[in-house]
This record gives sequence, structure tokens and C-alpha cells, in this order.
Amino acid sequence: MRIEALTGEALDAALDDVAGLRIRVFRDWPYLYDGDLEYERRYLETYRASDAAILVGAFDGAQLVGAATGTPMADHADDFAAAFEGTGLALGDIFYCAESVLLPDYRGRGVGHRFFDLREAHGRALGATVSAFCGVVRPVDHPLRPDGYRPLDAFWHKRGYAPLDGALAWFSWKDIDQTDATRKPLQVWTRSLRKDEE
Repeated sequence: MRIEALTGEALDAALDDVAGLRIRVFRDWPYLYDGDLEYERRYLETYRASDAAILVGAFDGAQLVGAATGTPMADHADDFAAAFEGTGLALGDIFYCAESVLLPDYRGRGVGHRFFDLREAHGRALGATVSAFCGVVRPVDHPLRPDGYRPLDAFWHKRGYAPLDGALAWFSWKDIDQTDATRKPLQVWTRSLRKDEE
């Protein structure tokens, strides 16, 4: 397996495969996302349109088996501006680590760390001083929560991230057990990208 940072034309060429991975991986808990390819293609246009976007791909031979994306948060201002109001952080200082998806057979091999390493380095190179991502918040007693589920909080804390108090983003999608889309809260997590604060 190889991990590769893609930008420009190489990023563009991989986006349809990223769409397929998002549909497959986010169908599982905790996202329960009942996705469709046309929506995914529209959503991923943000990365095609941004000269500063990065796609970190995990490849098994020629097959994309995992992907993590990132762009300056300003590219997502319409979606995230409200979540950062009152936090003291400017969107222009933040690099957004968006989805991180990896097929189950390839987990536990350190790929998640590489996904963050390469995106954070890219954000620093762009002059960002903060890295951020969002994680969906589900009720502890949700009927589809798997027995023995362990959230990724410990991994994120190990990476230096912490929930940003009061910072929630809201997005709508259709769950696999629902007929209509519903709004869900996503908690914003952040960490400093300043070398002297690590």
C-alpha cells in the first residue's frame, strides 16, 4: 500500500473514486449516510475548484482504498462561518481536514496518521495556523449504534485535537433507515499548526 498526496490534475482524476469511497464508508456508523453519486460529484467540486486543495490517497496497487481531503476553510465559508462565530478564530487562518475514509480491511496500519500528517503539512505550507475537522454527534442510545463501538476521540486527542467549545456545524443528509434527510450536528475539533505550540 502506498500513500500519496495529490493536487491539481491528479486530484481531479481521483475524485470519482473518492465519491464511491465516501458512499461506501459513510454508510456505516456513525454517519449512516444513504449517499448517491450525483450528490457526491457536486459536493466534491469544491476540491476541483480550489487551487489549494489536497487529496491524500491510499492505494493498493492502482486501486484507491482510502482518501482524505483538505482545503483552506475559506473555501467552505458558506458551510462553516456560523460554527466559528464567537470562537475568536478567523476562517482565513484555518485549514479544513474534511473527509477521511478508508476501507475496513486497510485500517489499523497507520494510514489515519499519514492522512493527518500530509494534510497538516499542506496547511502549514499555505500559512494556516489552525487545523480543523468535524465529527458527527449521535445520541449514545441511537438504535443503530453498534455494540462495542469505540469512537475515534482517543485517536484525535493523540493527534493534538480537542473539541472547540460551542462550535457546531449543521448538515443534512438521509440516514440509511430514514425516508427523508434530517439535520445533524457536527462537532468542530481543532489543533494549532504552529510548531512552537505542539
